[in-house]
Amino acid sequence: MKKTGIDAISFYVPKLFVDLEKLANKRDISYEKLNKGLGLNRMSIPDSDEDTASFAANALLNLINSNNIDPREIGRIYLGTESGLDGSKPTSTYVIEILEEILKEKYGIRCFKNCDVVDLTFACVGAVDALQNCNDWVINGSNRKAIIIASDLAKYELESTGEYTQGAGSVALLVSENPSIISLTNNWGVATKSIGDFYKPRRVYNKKQVLRETANLFGKNLSDNELEDLFNNNQSEFWSSSNANFEIHKEEPIFEGQYSNKSYQERIFEALDNFLDYKKVNVYDEWDHFIFHLPYAFHGRRMLVEKWISWLEKNKSIEKLKKEIGSSNDIEAWVKSASKSELYLKFVNSRIAPGEIASSEIGNMYTASIFMSLLSLLNNAYNENIELIDQKIGFISYGSGSKAKVFEGKIENRWKNKIKSSKLFEALSNRKEVDVDLYEDLHKNIIVDPICNLNNIIKLSSIQDGEFTRGLRKYKLS
Repeated sequence: MKKTGIDAISFYVPKLFVDLEKLANKRDISYEKLNKGLGLNRMSIPDSDEDTASFAANALLNLINSNNIDPREIGRIYLGTESGLDGSKPTSTYVIEILEEILKEKYGIRCFKNCDVVDLTFACVGAVDALQNCNDWVINGSNRKAIIIASDLAKYELESTGEYTQGAGSVALLVSENPSIISLTNNWGVATKSIGDFYKPRRVYNKKQVLRETANLFGKNLSDNELEDLFNNNQSEFWSSSNANFEIHKEEPIFEGQYSNKSYQERIFEALDNFLDYKKVNVYDEWDHFIFHLPYAFHGRRMLVEKWISWLEKNKSIEKLKKEIGSSNDIEAWVKSASKSELYLKFVNSRIAPGEIASSEIGNMYTASIFMSLLSLLNNAYNENIELIDQKIGFISYGSGSKAKVFEGKIENRWKNKIKSSKLFEALSNRKEVDVDLYEDLHKNIIVDPICNLNNIIKLSSIQDGEFTRGLRKYKLS
């Protein structure tokens, strides 16, 4: 069977960040817990003129320019996101609209005219779904090329337990035959269960109740008759009596952290078992690196420890762990001790930690986090002159709701040539810090004028308000 997989990779991360030590001090919580416990240093936040589409467009433009990709040769652009901008119009259509405008002089008008474009949504695993779909498409054709974009904004309520895990950005991948970076095997483990660990519902509010509460703010108590009269006799489109309710969408999710962690662990274990049903291998021995979806930097290492213990048992190596930490009838306490053992830390440092570095500096990127973890591993190896050729990578992804997918790939011999220009860590070190007060204003959408006025960056230029264009977004290259 021919080789297919990731031939090129690029990214975009917003140029603003918040120092989490300063945020922890403002919130009166332990920074050591965030840093030592969760692996968090900074979190990326978008400027006032950035959104999911602009992240994706910048990542795609970087991918095309850095790899001399002819967009007319791309048959698919599949965007994974849970931060869609519209309930109908795909975010990916905004991406190709601005890219076609930017690239028209070089490649002609509508260079993506014959490209299949779509959004895929399943919380944080949507872009992995896109990768599997497009890799299968490449396998079953001849000289096909597809691009996967993972683009998201992880935004939580101020002062919530999820606030310090926020992040933003995008990663773009070129999938083709004879890939330069990673070839993927055709074995995918999956586990799915419908649960409510994390979701973004349509929020419904009763107009009369909102009107009553608004009047109360001004010290006026409206009678039912007054309320009915105001509601039915006005010229306002918003207060129109055509519908008793109005709906809003919020990026901030409803979530239960511990339940989500438990679901993550359960699904990835099920998906790992399903993967091993298709491919009878000892992943403990064969996988040189583990790449995770990372809601926070240390999430993968914290979730995997129980599976790691089972692998030790199968390999008849459990006595090494018992020799170090002893035995106990308290299973929960013993597993916790195992997670802090030198034996496990050695495993983590060699096979997991390189993929955590970028997450510590960015935060949760939702669909993009697993691919940023891969990029972190590759950039770290390149900078440290570590050779990865022929090493096997195990990918462990998760999306709330919930679904996990497990797959694997092998590093190809041209990976360094494709990674040397990405300069991930240099980009992260050149961002602009914003203080906590300014971050809060950005979060509340109080800030209108952008903080960074950079050149050669795609930004949101306007949101239209015409009769037939209301809500449509326009973008430009600065």
